[in-house]
Amino acid sequence: MVTSIYPDPDALRQPDRNRNVTNNGCSGFSTADLRVTIASYDGRAAVRWCVSIGAVLVAGAMTAGVVAGIAAPNSKSQFADTKDAQAVDVELVIAVDVSYSMDMDELAVQREGYAQAIISKEFLQALKYGPNSKVAVTYFEWSAVSDQRIIIPWRVIEGPESADAVANEIMKTPVRRGSRTSISGAISFALPLFEQNPYRGLRRVIDISGDGPNNNGPPVAGVREAALAKGVTINGLPIMVKEPSYSTMDIDNLDLYYEDCVIGGPGSFVVTIKDREKFKEAIRTKLILEVSGRTPEHRTVPVAEKEPRIDCLIGEKIWQDRWGR
Repeated sequence: MVTSIYPDPDALRQPDRNRNVTNNGCSGFSTADLRVTIASYDGRAAVRWCVSIGAVLVAGAMTAGVVAGIAAPNSKSQFADTKDAQAVDVELVIAVDVSYSMDMDELAVQREGYAQAIISKEFLQALKYGPNSKVAVTYFEWSAVSDQRIIIPWRVIEGPESADAVANEIMKTPVRRGSRTSISGAISFALPLFEQNPYRGLRRVIDISGDGPNNNGPPVAGVREAALAKGVTINGLPIMVKEPSYSTMDIDNLDLYYEDCVIGGPGSFVVTIKDREKFKEAIRTKLILEVSGRTPEHRTVPVAEKEPRIDCLIGEKIWQDRWGR
């Protein structure tokens, strides 16, 4: 099961009852509605809902645990325990694209979006519902297969004070850019971080954002499968706020690419950004969903078991076509 979430400007109105999630329409929160696509087991879109971000999503979907087909997280970690490991609800690796295809404004808004999301009242409220009421977070920027830079080493967020400290660290680091786009390199870099931290979460999640397909390093699908084999969930934030350009090697269906080639694992989902004005809202929603930790009650079908709707080597082929290497 895969969940795709993106802003829905044409959201329909429904009565107040059960406003957080509906099957045949959307809530009345006109400025913050997101359309949710829960894919069927062959990976194709099957059911659409609309949710409102913020307190309604947190208090409704998480407390009641009634989002159809979604179950509350297990209270016991599936990962090997280590002596003196501090228990947290999720070990979250935030992996942020800083390749040259991202303009400086996008980079600044992206960074501000994560910083503001972490200190938002909705995110802090979401923390309260986990068994441990805390999460461990690390934040790094990536571009080429050999270019990753940790901006925030592992930190625990358990309330406003620790959230403020992490947000301030994110914002004080100068914005930079790098060449190429290696999603596979970012995932490979993220995996050892879970083993190196002093925390033990109920879940391990890589939150990866980017505005283009993999065009450097190993093919992304194989690296993704290696991560899933370790019990890691990968969620995606494809950024589609600009018209695709040959000069920056963009593709039209980046959201489908992320769904079929990048994300995976229990409860994995995609939040697609197609409107620059929704950038920060989408980031906040994504972090809230990751902290809430809803996972499918039924078996998640590995992407390898279905036919991708888009070539997972499209980025490499575009690069080869343009540069011949």
